[in-house]
Amino acid sequence: MISETLTIVLAGGVGSRLAPLTQHRAKPAVPFGGKYRIIDFTLSNCLYSGLRRILVLTQYKSHSLHKHIRDGWSIFNPELSEYVTTVPPQQMHGEKWYGGTADAIYQNLYLLERSKAKYVVVLSGDHIYRMDYAAMLEGHINNNADLTIACMEVSKDEAKEFGVMQVDAHQQILDFAEKPDEPSELPNQPGRSLASMGVYIFKMSSLITALKGDAGREQSEHDFGKDIIPKLIANKRVFAHGFGGSQGRVSQDCYWRDVGTIDAYYQANMDLLKPVPPLDLYQEDWQIRTYEKQYPPARTVPGSSGNEGISINSITASGVVVAGACVQNSILFAKVRVEDEAMVNESVLLDRVVVGKNAQLRRCIIDKDVVIPAGTKIGFDKKTDAALFTISPDGVVVVPEGYVFEQAPSKQASRPIVSPNLNVTSERAVHAK
Repeated sequence: MISETLTIVLAGGVGSRLAPLTQHRAKPAVPFGGKYRIIDFTLSNCLYSGLRRILVLTQYKSHSLHKHIRDGWSIFNPELSEYVTTVPPQQMHGEKWYGGTADAIYQNLYLLERSKAKYVVVLSGDHIYRMDYAAMLEGHINNNADLTIACMEVSKDEAKEFGVMQVDAHQQILDFAEKPDEPSELPNQPGRSLASMGVYIFKMSSLITALKGDAGREQSEHDFGKDIIPKLIANKRVFAHGFGGSQGRVSQDCYWRDVGTIDAYYQANMDLLKPVPPLDLYQEDWQIRTYEKQYPPARTVPGSSGNEGISINSITASGVVVAGACVQNSILFAKVRVEDEAMVNESVLLDRVVVGKNAQLRRCIIDKDVVIPAGTKIGFDKKTDAALFTISPDGVVVVPEGYVFEQAPSKQASRPIVSPNLNVTSERAVHAK
């Protein structure tokens, strides 16, 4: 059944609610968890589920995403009909970009038809979770379903942001509503609803028929949740597949997050720092694959003040150096440098961020290639921060990629951040001399 399955990953969304992290990159390409990109979770699920014929439909600001997939995911053998291929809009049906989730696939209908596959797995490239799609595919085939939708239980209030379904005793879906104002509740579970995860498995013939029918409707938004699924429920066999339980080979942590906002993204990163993280990244036969450059190991060293570098309950990627500073409850991506007597708390620092001497960061997301000048404080004065940066509803401050502060780093901040024999200095410090 796996060899008869084509997988399509939808990765073309704008991601405007995640700005400024999506200022120069697509949402699935946003870094996560110290070393990954968001799309790595979906692609890793495909890898371990045995799905190795994958089309990634891209669109907005896709260069970073294309590069990441090229560098990190060119691992399949095309001679065995295995591939991960990025597919930008090709204007196969008129001069337009992808106009909705269903339209994105409709515009590439010829790729589906020539694949000779019997089943199509449709996934989003911007969710954080681990799942064995093979178990869902097995259930889809056993039910002789035209469509199977992965679902999870959420609170009624949360359900307003999802597609919500009602099922019978055999898990056949009776009704589906996209982001309803008044979500239906589960029987015998007041306040709980059954929500779609945006993971679909179609019978190929049923999907092609549905897409062709939808393409001719002028009033359609060409969206799976709003247009395709409700019509299929009326006259086809559509089933729900519960997320978690005993299905599949992956350990069931039942963690799923749509990191579509700054606060959701920040909280999902912070979840990894809990004593027992709700998302298990350490299952040896289901590790998340990514592309990682070859940097030296992370380390803490004394600073020029004589203080020891300290990292407490934090994730530090390769190439990170904490020199006489304190890092606590934070995630530091590759080649981050934190200089003497600086403090970083509850923050996410992306690649190559430099935190100057005596600087203080609290509840921040600092995008890559930012140099924080000596003595700078971010996350302590909302009024001051709001004049310069984006602040989320929960008060997380986001400094955009490559931001240059008006205040130039002091001479003191230009000193090497570690002892000279380690030969590691700030690149800007070298140029300043």
